[in-house]
Amino acid sequence: MILLEVCANSIMSAMAAQEGGAQRVELCENLNEGGVTPSPGQISIARKKLHIELYVLIRPRGSDFLYTDIEFETMLADIQYCIDCGCDGIVTGVLNADGTIDKKRSTQLVQLAKKAGLGATFHRAFDMCVDQMQALDDIIDMGYDRILTSGGRSTAIEGSRIIADLVKKANGRISIMAGSGVSELNVADLILFTGVKEIHGTLLTRVKSQMHYNNDHIVMGSDIGDEYAYEITGVDRVKNVLAKANEKPA
Repeated sequence: MILLEVCANSIMSAMAAQEGGAQRVELCENLNEGGVTPSPGQISIARKKLHIELYVLIRPRGSDFLYTDIEFETMLADIQYCIDCGCDGIVTGVLNADGTIDKKRSTQLVQLAKKAGLGATFHRAFDMCVDQMQALDDIIDMGYDRILTSGGRSTAIEGSRIIADLVKKANGRISIMAGSGVSELNVADLILFTGVKEIHGTLLTRVKSQMHYNNDHIVMGSDIGDEYAYEITGVDRVKNVLAKANEKPA
């Protein structure tokens, strides 16, 4: 059975993931920046609404994974909040300026979670490392349960050869979860090419606003777009990806 984790950008997306049959949710906000830590309200309400595993992204901002002391202090506080809310795990990671894993800080994060019984995923900061094979061993030594990766490429399909090498090198010591660009069209090939047992995707659909009045003379964000539409995870897309992922080869 292939496990599907849905990267949920809201409580609505998290609930859609659950309805579609996903086994785990990674809750975050602001996917345009690759995801950041969701609000306390999102975390606490999601915990009340979900009976599947709830992991929370611990990332204080977008851009790189090199953090100031204040940002790191915030990450520790966010993990403690997740512990207090009864979350199942965290998704996090810290790098040094030279592209290596910041083992001291990344270990502090995972140990705080583990002492409270939470699981821990090292996120796609791994894809920004200078040496992924060395990073794999470092992350295993620190005690993380899995690595989310696209193989250092923009999409998991592009990085499938590297992901396959990581699965082979890991040899069961840690789970390698493939993510980025996963869809109904490529999930079966991705699993076949890489040998992963866990996959990760947003599986978004676009929803039109229920507003009757539209102001067509304003843009609220920094990017020009439709102010009267938003994206959430699609229940049918979750079901379809799971079906394709677990389909027996002909």
